[in-house]
Amino acid sequence: MLSFRREKTVNKHLDFPLFSTVSLLTAFGSVMVYSGSVIVATKQGFEPQHYFIRQIIWIAIGLFTGYVAYRINYRILPKLAPFLLGASIILLISVLIINIGSPIKRWIDLGFFDIQPSEIAKLVFLIYLSSWLASRKESSRITKENIKNHFIKDLLPFLLLLSVVSFLILLEPDLDTTIILGATSVLVYFIAGNDLLHLLGSGSIFMLIMTLFGIATQTASYRLERFINWKDFWVNSTIQDPYGAGYQLKQILVAVSSGGLMGVGFGESRQKFHYLGDTAFSDTIFAIFAEEFGFLGSVILISGFFFLLYRGFVIAKRAPDKLGFLLATSITIWITIQATLHIASNVALIPINGNTLPFISYGGSSTIVNLTAIGLLLNISRSNKDGKKRVVSHRVKEVRSKRRGKKSSKLSQINPKKWITNVFD
Repeated sequence: MLSFRREKTVNKHLDFPLFSTVSLLTAFGSVMVYSGSVIVATKQGFEPQHYFIRQIIWIAIGLFTGYVAYRINYRILPKLAPFLLGASIILLISVLIINIGSPIKRWIDLGFFDIQPSEIAKLVFLIYLSSWLASRKESSRITKENIKNHFIKDLLPFLLLLSVVSFLILLEPDLDTTIILGATSVLVYFIAGNDLLHLLGSGSIFMLIMTLFGIATQTASYRLERFINWKDFWVNSTIQDPYGAGYQLKQILVAVSSGGLMGVGFGESRQKFHYLGDTAFSDTIFAIFAEEFGFLGSVILISGFFFLLYRGFVIAKRAPDKLGFLLATSITIWITIQATLHIASNVALIPINGNTLPFISYGGSSTIVNLTAIGLLLNISRSNKDGKKRVVSHRVKEVRSKRRGKKSSKLSQINPKKWITNVFD
């Protein structure tokens, strides 16, 4: 009976709008993975449903880790953050050593599962960043001495840490993840406070990421070729190298334009037949979606991500503490930026990149990490509701004790740290 009541309470506090939106995106994403991967799986000698089954397995694991993130007390994360970040850096170094000599070093092959450390690093680093910013106090006075102390004791160590993580990811090479991590860090750092120190810190992080971006662009010829073809398309309305570096861009544009208003129909995409190669269910899955469901379908899908953005910021605004606010903000910004980069590159608004579309594209590490992040976001939303319920309960008890002639403690004397005494609620 007790377990039934507990489960009923949990379901009552579940942020159903967010949960249902992510569930629909994930479920439909798995169907799109099947649609886009049948040809590739068959060509590689697998069963047609090979990648679809694997995606279902990743979703199941992601639901489990998401549930753990939903039930855990997120206030213990600051204590775990340094250890999680240390383990993440070890994985980033390991993937480079294991794949030494290979041009692409993004995955650690475990036989039954490929780990992509950069995906794990995104969530872990944002947890560390949120925990660090939540523990800082804003300066009441901005003096040269305060700025100097802040830079030496706080900002410089953080910039060095961000540089190490970004540089390791860049060596894989994975410029897209580096951009997402850097852009999210800048925005979260800026939002975390309203003093001059936060402004200086945000500017410092922005300069660091732009420097890394410039180095990465100049040291990889294929990135320059993609940029040149993209620029030529927008300036001259032509693709400079349609059968070479601009081939993927051309096929993406063909897919999107073929969709028209209503699309060619589910499963009827032509561009997934070899033209977009092995990326039809990962890096270019939105182009396939636009071909099959057209402009109207694309608007509905994009609206889903806009709702996630809105809901994430609502949860952040209502968070019971600064840590919850920063965690919710960082997760929301990260997922929004990644979705924006994927969709924008799939409609030629920006050069082609290797970003996957959250909850839609195929991927083991990305699917698990994304669902874990959503579980944490749901946790923060539930914690806010639990806090309100406890405050209301305290007020009721206070009124009752006054009626009975007993002394009542002031509401301001409530100690939030005693709300949750165990790791799991």
